[in-house]
Amino acid sequence: MKIGIIREGKNPPDKRVPLSPEQCERILNDYPEVEIYVEKSEIRKFKDGEYERLGVAVVDNVEHCDVLIGVKEVPIEQLIPNKKYLFFSHTFKKQPYNRKLLNAILDKNIQLIDWEVITNSRGQRLIAFGRYAGIVGAYNGFLAYGKKSGKYDLKPANECEDRAEMEGQLDHVVLPKNFKIVLTGKGRVGGGALETISCMPQIKEVSSNDFLTKDFDHPVYTMLGVEDYNKMIDGSEFDKSLFYSDPADKFESDFLKYAQVADMYIACHYWDNRSPFIFSRKDAKDPNWKIQVVADVSCDIDCAVACTIRPSTIADPIYGYDPINESEADYMNDNIIAVMAVDNLPCELPKDASVDFGEMFIDHVLEPLLGNDPENIIERASETKDGKLTSHFAYLQAYAEGKE
Repeated sequence: MKIGIIREGKNPPDKRVPLSPEQCERILNDYPEVEIYVEKSEIRKFKDGEYERLGVAVVDNVEHCDVLIGVKEVPIEQLIPNKKYLFFSHTFKKQPYNRKLLNAILDKNIQLIDWEVITNSRGQRLIAFGRYAGIVGAYNGFLAYGKKSGKYDLKPANECEDRAEMEGQLDHVVLPKNFKIVLTGKGRVGGGALETISCMPQIKEVSSNDFLTKDFDHPVYTMLGVEDYNKMIDGSEFDKSLFYSDPADKFESDFLKYAQVADMYIACHYWDNRSPFIFSRKDAKDPNWKIQVVADVSCDIDCAVACTIRPSTIADPIYGYDPINESEADYMNDNIIAVMAVDNLPCELPKDASVDFGEMFIDHVLEPLLGNDPENIIERASETKDGKLTSHFAYLQAYAEGKE
C-alpha cells in the first residue's frame, strides 16, 4: 500500500499533520508492505527536511498513492478521483457548507473515510484531536482570566514552540483563594483540560456538593457529569439511561446553581441538540450570576452555552458577552463575561497534537486500513464508495441532493 500525506489546502492554513516524521519512519520499519510519500508543504509544523532526514520520501504530488491522508477538508479542486481519502470532512452531521464537497467526492468516485466516525464495535471513537482541544482550551481560559483580571499575562499557546513551553507559562497564573472553576464533560476533551489544570498544584479538586456549599483558602475545581447539571422536570431521581436515549422532554438544566458560585467555566461536554441548554440567556441575567470567564471548548454556537454567540479565532481568542443586552461587548468591562470560543484549538499546538493523533492512527487505524479489520472499522467509517453513499450513511442522501 502506498500512503500519501497530503498538503493541507484549506484556509486558514493548518500546520497539523496525521503522522510525524518519526511515526512515518516507524511504520516503514514495522510494515515493509507500506510505502509513505509526503507531499511537499511550506505550511506544516514538521518541515519537509525532517521527513527526508529519516528516509521518508517527499514528493511534488501524491497522485500515485493508493490512500491519501490529511487533517482538514480537502478543497474540491484538489481532490484526486478514484482514491481512498481519510480526513475530517464535516459532512456526516449534514453541515450545509460542505454539501458541495460531499457531492464532489461522490462525482469523483472517492472512498471517503472520515476520521470523526472511525469507531470500535461499541461505538467509541478511536481517533480524534479532542484531548488537545481540552489541553489548549483550558489554558486559554486561564489566559482570558489573566487578561480580564489584570493579575498576570500568559503567552498565547500558538506562540509557544510546544506543549512544554505552554505549560511552563502556567507558573505565572495567580488566582485568588476560593477561586472556583466548574467543568462539564468527562470524556477525552475534559481529560485534556484536567491535564492543564494538573500543572497548577495549587488548584485542588472538590466534590460538586462541596463546590456549592463550602469556601476554601485555595483555588478549586469540580468536574460535572450530565447527572450533575441536568435534572428531571418532575423532581424524580435522575435517570441517566433515559437522558442519553431521550433527553428532549423530561429534563431541564440545573447548572445555574454552579454559575452562582463559580468564577470560571470550562465547557468540554458533548452536547446533543435534543438536550436542554446548559445555561440560557435568561440564566445569564440572574442577579447572582458569578462566572467571569467561559472557556467554551465544545464551541456549539448560540445554543447550549448562551454566551457563545460566535466562534473566536486563534489570533483574537476572547470576546465579551453582555448578558443584559444579549450582545457582544468589551470583555474588560464589569459585568461582561469573557468568552473564549476558538473552534480549532489543537492548531495552537500543532506539533504535539499531530504526534498524539499519529499514535492513535498507528494503534487503531493502520492495520484495519491494511486489511486486518475483524471489526469492520473501515467499512463503518466509509461515507462513500463506488460513487455512492454507503449503507451506513444513506441518511445523507437528501442532504447531498440539497433537499434538506
